[in-house]
Amino acid sequence: MNRIYLDANATTPLLPGVFDAMRPFLLDQFGNASSIHQPGQHARAAVDQAREAVARLLHCRASEIVFTSGGTESDNLALFGVLKPGDHLITSRIEHHAVLHAAEALEQRGVDVTYLPCDGAGMVSPESLAQALRAHTRLVSLMLANNETGAIQPIAEMASIAKAHGALFHTDAVQAAGKLPIDLSTKGALAQVDLLSVSGHKMYAPQGTGVLFVRRNVRLAPLFHGGTHERQRRAGTENVAGIVALGKAAELAQAWLSDGSGAAELARLRDRLERTLLARIPESGVNGAGAERTPNTANLYFDHVEAEALVIALDLKGISVSGGSACQSGATEPSHVLTAMGLAPARARASVRFSLSRLNTAEEIERALTVVPEAVERLRSLSPAWKQAAALAAV
Repeated sequence: MNRIYLDANATTPLLPGVFDAMRPFLLDQFGNASSIHQPGQHARAAVDQAREAVARLLHCRASEIVFTSGGTESDNLALFGVLKPGDHLITSRIEHHAVLHAAEALEQRGVDVTYLPCDGAGMVSPESLAQALRAHTRLVSLMLANNETGAIQPIAEMASIAKAHGALFHTDAVQAAGKLPIDLSTKGALAQVDLLSVSGHKMYAPQGTGVLFVRRNVRLAPLFHGGTHERQRRAGTENVAGIVALGKAAELAQAWLSDGSGAAELARLRDRLERTLLARIPESGVNGAGAERTPNTANLYFDHVEAEALVIALDLKGISVSGGSACQSGATEPSHVLTAMGLAPARARASVRFSLSRLNTAEEIERALTVVPEAVERLRSLSPAWKQAAALAAV
């Protein structure tokens, strides 16, 4: 049985070209990029080339790229690197826990934090941001695309509001990089963004690599203390193989995004999956309907079904999906994102995320369109609540 992987928002497969690029640095070219001998300088050149590739994808200067271990570190570096006791941070209720838990830790250190609400589509309004700004607001951190619903926030507008007030602006772009065009140039749509987080394993690079974009002239206190790596912003010997892989993934992403056809095809497959499942499965719907979304993400609810049971049932049939954020796997509480959107706990627990990758095919989607309704029907047949609802409907 060939597995169908529909959980790309949790992690993406490693593209063959990305592995080919990093392989030599796992075996033969193992030099430390800080060494001055030839193996070290080969490693340094490879890191510099990768930095240039990521900068081209984000339309920024190579000197503004800081390599990290992933999205969580990038988010933490952005928040802890800027804020000090007495400062004010504005974020939202639908952020990834890499931001939310960092914000909670900063509150314990004397930072004031405001958590903005969202509407039923999972959107944070620029008006709520403008109303929350205070004299001592130092940083605004709002995600570009949500990891659970795919909802794309109006970051350009909200960054402009923050900058006009004199605050710095950070966006978690972990679920946007490689899926959406990102232009951080001085004339780009995100010209007012000061800090931006990227994770390699969400864009077909290996796990354990990431980036924090730090706009020139933004002062950042390091999380780690040691060597002078990354212009003294992130101490630690560079993960050369991972960085090379991330650079290659950025290069491939830029080519995939170049004419928009790749994203359009991915959205077509996602829409086919979404529309057909809703047509075949009664009492189902889209969480975040009405919001502009990343082209690969569909978060659907199937009433009278526990998402965890459905995820397991589909796994046994060779289909990988998720009940929400992979970082919260095993949590007993319903998704904080869906709860913030106003979903009742029962519906939030009945919600499943389908997130496609560039490697998914039309044939895989057609198979999923057969397997998923069958699994939902079987689970509902075991549900007392579903039986009761069916009996009432028959009266």
